[in-house]
Amino acid sequence: MKNIKAVIFDMDGVIIDSEPLYYTIQNKLFNDLGFSISKSKYDTFIGAGMQLMWKRLSSKHNLPFTIEQLIKMNNDLIYITFNSSDSLRATEGFTSFLTSVKDMGMKTAVASSTSKKIINVILSRLGILQEFDVIISSEEVLQGKPEPDIFLETATRLNIDPANCIVVEDSTNGVNAAKRAGMKCIGFSNINSGNQNLSSADIIVNSFFDINLKKLDL
Repeated sequence: MKNIKAVIFDMDGVIIDSEPLYYTIQNKLFNDLGFSISKSKYDTFIGAGMQLMWKRLSSKHNLPFTIEQLIKMNNDLIYITFNSSDSLRATEGFTSFLTSVKDMGMKTAVASSTSKKIINVILSRLGILQEFDVIISSEEVLQGKPEPDIFLETATRLNIDPANCIVVEDSTNGVNAAKRAGMKCIGFSNINSGNQNLSSADIIVNSFFDINLKKLDL
């Protein structure tokens, strides 16, 4: 693979197939707040981060809370659920793929729209928290995906030019953010991430077993 020095992973829907669980958790919160949204509408928020989602939902449903309060309620509920779960599993093929990336001498990073607290608990539960050179949440940048901020900040922390990074993303928002950052992108097609448009990605795969970094001509 030409000139690639780092692989940057989204977390939800890529490292872990968590979107169905998120939808269940957040649906409970939506119902508690007096409204519901369809799965197809929820899917449009995948990869974009809670700031954007709660701004739109709060405005539409005239919620009597600040955006910060809504995000905290949401994150607290997710954290409690994941922290008490003994059934979290990495996506099939991910750990062996991660090992192959590291064996090739590439740096690794996680760039997720999820809060840092939740990223850390999930990666800890999976036993891979220490496997990444950089872990960054959209909380740490000005604008979330589909803006490129999170990927540009990741490249800065890795001390690697964005052109030398490849991103693995499962969402329309994530793929667009990676391409806007000037990075190569592998679109990871995950049926549980809903109807996502990955067409802007350089290649699209259905499994980590479909990716051979040594043969990728990107």
